[in-house]
Amino acid sequence: MRTVYHHPLSPYARKVRVALAEKRLEFSLELEKPWDRREDFLLLNPAGEVPVLVEEDGAVIADHAAICEYLEDAYPDTTLLGAQVVQRAEVRRLTSWFDVKFVREVTDLLLGEKLFKRLSGQGTPHAAAIRAGHANIHYHLDYIGWLTERRTWLAGDDFSLADVACAAQLSAIDYLGDVPWDDHQDARDYYARVKSRPSFRPLLADHIAGVPPPKHYADLDF
Repeated sequence: MRTVYHHPLSPYARKVRVALAEKRLEFSLELEKPWDRREDFLLLNPAGEVPVLVEEDGAVIADHAAICEYLEDAYPDTTLLGAQVVQRAEVRRLTSWFDVKFVREVTDLLLGEKLFKRLSGQGTPHAAAIRAGHANIHYHLDYIGWLTERRTWLAGDDFSLADVACAAQLSAIDYLGDVPWDDHQDARDYYARVKSRPSFRPLLADHIAGVPPPKHYADLDF
């Protein structure tokens, strides 16, 4: 069986897990703590980052973006990019928004500071960074709300990789209880729809020892 090396709260690993599930591809999970710099893992991905996908034939694909592009090429029956050229461009634009901009302005400042610094022993959280992350997330939730007022899903009529990337980031931040849902009803309604998808539900069962999620985290109706 294909294997995904992951960490439960890595948004990029979550993105790949959902993409695989949406394509109805079976896989097993192998827990990896990237900060341990395990030699065997570094042989799979010299960057030392999760996720890494190992196919049944032994093929190794590293980097979340490369993995998702590979899945589109290798298993095209269920597309997460869309059929039309313009549509695919919009999916890629929004996927990059959450993979890059959201991570820089929110995820690194909240999840990175509050959890991964602690797990990896990299020191204490930086209070100013956390405050900035809390401020920045409102802008992104407003944008999600704006998009979903005009479209069925973020990039158009169909659920796509843009939704996978967005929800992967939101779910990791929500594990910490740091998403101000009460201030952003449209974004909350959107995320509730994603949470209800069979591909997404296994993520809601993830737990980190000593760091329990808020009560609403796994509640499909909040």
